[in-house]
Formats: sequence, structure tokens, C-alpha cells
Amino acid sequence: MNGILLLHKPKGLTSHDCVFKVRKIVKTKKVGHTGTLDPDVTGVLPICIGRATKIAEYVTGSDKTYEGEVTLGYSTTTEDFSGEIVEEKPVDRIIKREEILSVFQKLTGTISQTPPMYSAVKVNGKRLYEYARKGIEVERPTRNIVIHELTLLDDREEFGSDNVSFSFRVTCSKGTYVRTLAVTIGEMLGFPSHMSKLIRTASGSFTLNECVTFEEVENRMADGTISDILIPIERALLHLPNTTIDDTVAGKVKNGSVLEMDPLLENHDLLLLLDQQGLALAIYEKHQTKQGLMKPTKVLYNEMS
Repeated sequence: MNGILLLHKPKGLTSHDCVFKVRKIVKTKKVGHTGTLDPDVTGVLPICIGRATKIAEYVTGSDKTYEGEVTLGYSTTTEDFSGEIVEEKPVDRIIKREEILSVFQKLTGTISQTPPMYSAVKVNGKRLYEYARKGIEVERPTRNIVIHELTLLDDREEFGSDNVSFSFRVTCSKGTYVRTLAVTIGEMLGFPSHMSKLIRTASGSFTLNECVTFEEVENRMADGTISDILIPIERALLHLPNTTIDDTVAGKVKNGSVLEMDPLLENHDLLLLLDQQGLALAIYEKHQTKQGLMKPTKVLYNEMS
């Protein structure tokens, strides 16, 4: 059993909980997720099974799309609705649509973001949420992320009440904390805020309408059709440039051999090598010390696979 299971993650489970549950259903230990979703967040969670666990990092690195809701009026410890209230300030004026759109425009592109204390980012070998649970504040690393698109999904022209909420869609790079983005939106409008809802609608090329529930996974295992809903490894790597090789070269690739550099690598960091049947064999990169050669970054298929 090899491939990617597109799970519609339910509310209330961690990504690790989902992996554990899939392991039990499909009866295999070789299962891993491709990036953490908070327990309260639902939506697309690609889960790698079997040989597909080798490519988890490449699925994790793809852009993501979310639909969420910002609520102005108070902020929380976790930056979402599940945390304790930190600051309150009633929305005492009308906020115009143009103001929100202006903030969205300023936040589109490459921006700096500091991950929340309640997050899985590691500082000095410990997850930030471990410090947060003990009430310890530590210095957090600021990093650049990319907001490709930020769209207001609410068609109102004016927003005004004690707690103003509005929906948005964001397509962003790996490592973006949408909770923190919601807080930043509020700050730029002059109010404490938090993320009150969130669903991941796409992870790379994988979309929500392709996802299955735990119930469907169980039914597919029961009737022996589980393989029909697994996404092939090759599709998950479509974002990489690729080339097809002959059987002689394929034999070398399966053994992890260094090869003459393919011209495609001149303008790219990675290259996917496919055999004559379209099977993904390996991912190659430029050799750091031997000019004109390339070496395997990841061998995906060998004679033992």
C-alpha cells in the first residue's frame, strides 16, 4: 500500500491523532502526515502511506490555501477562539470595506512573521507550546513568509458592532501561521483580534473536494478498495521539473548512483527522474563538489521497495 491519503481532518483531533487512527485502520506502521494542523482546524490533511512517506517533506513544502474568519474586539493567548482572553477593546467605530482591503494589500507579498507561543516551532530543543504551558515566555525566531493572495469573502461595505467578524481566503507559503495573520490584520485596523474559524481548502495541488473521511477509509479497507483512493506519489511531485530515463539509467538510479547533470538542473534546485512507465524513481540535485554531475537527494524506489 503506497500513496497519499487525502484526509478531511475533523475538528478536535491533532495531526498526530489522525496518523495514529489511519495506522490502525490500514494496519501499517509506515504512515506520516505532511504538516501540522491545529486540533480546531479542519480540512485537507495529506497523509503519506508506505513508500510515500519518503516524499512527505516535498508535500509539506507546497503552498497552502485556507478560508478563515477574523474576529475583532479581543485577543487570546493562542491567537484563536480556544485561548484565554488577553486584551479586550470593543469595536467602537464603523470599519469600512476599503480599510480592510487596504490592510490585505499591505500584507500581500513577502512579510515577516513571528510564530505564536502556542505553536510547534522549536527553540533550544523544545516546542514553543511546551514553554507556553509552563507560562514561560521565550524569544521567538522571526521569519519571512509569502502571502500569495489574501481575499475578503464578506461582501459588506461597512462593519460595526462590539465584536466584528469577517471571512477571508489566503494562499500562503510553508510556515505561515494564519492565526498570527488574523492578529496582524486586527492590529493594523486598530483592535485586538483572533482567528475564530479556519479550514484548509488546499495543500499544493490537493483540494478539499478530493478528501475522504475516516468513515470512508474504514469502508474502503473493508471492501478492499483502499488503493483506489490513494493518490500516486508521482502526482504529489508534479511541481518538480522531471525527465524520463531509459532502463539502463534507471538501474543506476535505483542504486543511488551519481549521474551526468541533466540540463534541467541548470535552472532548478531539484529534478524528478521517472522510468519508462512513469514511476518516480528518485529526486536529484547538483553535485556540490563535482562539476557537471548530479547526485540523488532522495531515492524513492529501489529493488527492495
